[in-house]
Amino acid sequence: MLDSSTTQSLAKIVGEANVLTGPYDLDRYSADALTPFRAFGAERAFERLADAVVRPGSTKEVSEIVALALRRQTPLVPYGGGTGVMGGTLPVRGGIIVDLGRMNRVLAVNPTDLTAEVEAGLVLQDLAEKLAEQGLMPGHDPYSVPIATVGGAISTNGVGYRAAAHGPMGQQVVALEVVLPDGSVMNTRPVPKYSSGPNLNQLFIGSEGVFGIITRATVQVYRFPEAQVFATASFDNFDRGFGAAAELLALGVRPALLDLTEEEDGVQLFLLFEGFWEGVAAQEQRSMQVCQRFGGRATGSGPTMAYWKDRHESGLNYKRSALGQPRQVRWDLAGGRAFDYLHVGLPISKVLEYRRQCDQIMAGSGVRVVEYAIWSRPELFSMLLVAEPGAAGDSFRDNLAGVVEQVLSLAQDMGGVMEYCHGVGVKLNHLLAREMGVGHDVLRALKRALDPANIMNPGKLGL
Repeated sequence: MLDSSTTQSLAKIVGEANVLTGPYDLDRYSADALTPFRAFGAERAFERLADAVVRPGSTKEVSEIVALALRRQTPLVPYGGGTGVMGGTLPVRGGIIVDLGRMNRVLAVNPTDLTAEVEAGLVLQDLAEKLAEQGLMPGHDPYSVPIATVGGAISTNGVGYRAAAHGPMGQQVVALEVVLPDGSVMNTRPVPKYSSGPNLNQLFIGSEGVFGIITRATVQVYRFPEAQVFATASFDNFDRGFGAAAELLALGVRPALLDLTEEEDGVQLFLLFEGFWEGVAAQEQRSMQVCQRFGGRATGSGPTMAYWKDRHESGLNYKRSALGQPRQVRWDLAGGRAFDYLHVGLPISKVLEYRRQCDQIMAGSGVRVVEYAIWSRPELFSMLLVAEPGAAGDSFRDNLAGVVEQVLSLAQDMGGVMEYCHGVGVKLNHLLAREMGVGHDVLRALKRALDPANIMNPGKLGL
C-alpha cells in the first residue's frame, strides 16, 4: 500500500484525476492478456494488485514520477496498451503502474528522412492513420495494430505481418527518449548508423521496461508502395513449403508477407509483394518459380487476400470485448480454453528436425498441434497446441504445461530461443537464465548499474 503522502505527491505531478487508486481501476490495470490458465507455474504473479495507477502527460511528469518512486523505494511498471500476452505488465511486487496512454501524439513526420517521432503511448492504428495522410505507412503491422502501442511494441520487439521486408519493431527504431531509473532523461540521436560507441537503443528494445520507461521514439516509416501483388502457393507437406521459403531468403527475395501455414486443410505459403512496379513483378515471378521447383502449386491471390484482410480481426475482437475490462471478465471470455501458442526461433537448418522431435514429445500426451507456421523468416517457427479429442479434463492443463516446458527447452538445447515475438513477461521468466547463460549475468550487472534499487518493472527478465 502507498502511504497518503506518496499519493498526494503523485497528484501534484499529474493532477488528482490522473491518479487512480480505486479497487476497480487497480484490478483492470493489474493484468494484460495473459490468463492464469496459460501462466504455467506463474499463477502467483496474479495475486498482487498495483497500489496506484498514474497517467502522466509528458516526459517531465514521467521523470518526476520515477524520481519520487526512487525516493520512496516503490516499484514502477510501465504500461502501454495492456495487450501483451506474457504478463509483462503484471505488478508482481505491487507499486505504481505508469500508464502512458495520455502520451499519444505524433510529434513530427519527415517524408524526406522517412521517419516519424511519436510518443510511446500512441496506438499503432492511430500512427498508421496519421501517416496515411502523407502517403506513408509504418513497417510494423502486427495483429494487435488496433490495440497495441509503439512503446509496448518496442519493449517486446514485436513481429508484424510486414516483417519479412521490414524486420521486427526493434529494427525500425531510429532513436529513443527514455526516462532512466534515477529520473534522468536519455535521448539517442535519430540517425540509422553510427560508430561512436554502442547503439544504446538496443538496451531498451525487447527489455520490457526493466531498464527505463520509453517516452518517445523515432521510427522508420515507408512510402505507400507503387504496386501490391498477392500470391499463394500450396504444398503437399510442410517440409517442401519450408524449403521454398528458405530458398527465397537465400536468393535475397524479400516479400512484405511470407507466412507458411499448415492446418488441417493443407499447407499454404501466403505471399505479398510490395514496392516499385518492376521490383514487385520480378519478385513475384521468381518466387513462384521457386515454389514450383519445390512442388508448390499457384492457387491465386484469393487465399492470401482473405488472410490479409482478416489479419487484425483478433485484435479488433479483443478491443471490442476485453480491452480495459476487469481481470475476471477477460479470463471468463478466454473461458479457460485448452490451448497455447508457441513462437520459437531456431537456425534454419534445425527447424524441421525440431518439429519432428516436438511431435515425438507430444505423442501420447493428450496434446496435439493444429497449426504449424513460420512467420516472416524460416527461422521463426510457431505451433498452436490444443487438446486431443477427449483429453481436455482436469489433468490436461498439467499435461499441456509439461509439453510446453519440454518443447521450449528443446528449442534452447538446439541453439534457439523460446520466444521471438511477445517477450518473456512472467510466463517464461523461469527459463530465461537457462537460455542466456552468462549473458543473464550481464543483464544482472546492467540492472544493478542502472537500477540498484530495483524499482523498474521488478521481477521481469528474471531480474
